[in-house]
Amino acid sequence: MKSIVPTIAVVALALTGAAGSIQAQEDKETVSESKTVNVVMETSKGTVKIELDGEKAPNTVANFVQYVEKGHYDGLIFHRVIPNFMIQGGGFSPDMNQKATDAPIKIESKNGLKNVRGSIAMARTGDPNSATSQFFINLKDNSFLDYPGQDGYGYTVFGKVSDGMEAVDAIAAAPTGVKGGMRDVPTETIEIKSMKIEK
Repeated sequence: MKSIVPTIAVVALALTGAAGSIQAQEDKETVSESKTVNVVMETSKGTVKIELDGEKAPNTVANFVQYVEKGHYDGLIFHRVIPNFMIQGGGFSPDMNQKATDAPIKIESKNGLKNVRGSIAMARTGDPNSATSQFFINLKDNSFLDYPGQDGYGYTVFGKVSDGMEAVDAIAAAPTGVKGGMRDVPTETIEIKSMKIEK
């Protein structure tokens, strides 16, 4: 099994290929009065249900929901898989072209939610306010990613897998290699077939 050390966190969760910094969006509104939003993600490895915490991460959840509702994630892939660490997706097409995004959002990593197994968090660059559409799901408890982390900011957790961790683990088990100049890319295409809000 590949050894993972904390110092790879920023590299592993960076928005590879992202454009320069843009003014962070701070005023996104949550879309649910209950503050809890349920998302169903259909992947080529199975169904994953995700419960988003709009109370503790309102701007992040609103941002994610906005991408879901406009179909941004449909047809994209999990482009970075590191066993015993995390799986990352939401930014690249199967041919490794990065999809255009909206402006980045302000980090909400101080919300008390932790990078535990099954939690979903936002990927970013070294700029704490650079998260756009890319996300990752933790495969184990990764406390070194929690606020304040190694850089004083950590990574924003905004929900958790409520059902379908077997599909997440199946993605994590996929063989990886180098593709499009990136490491840890699954050698088989692992697609996000669709992502929808559960009404």
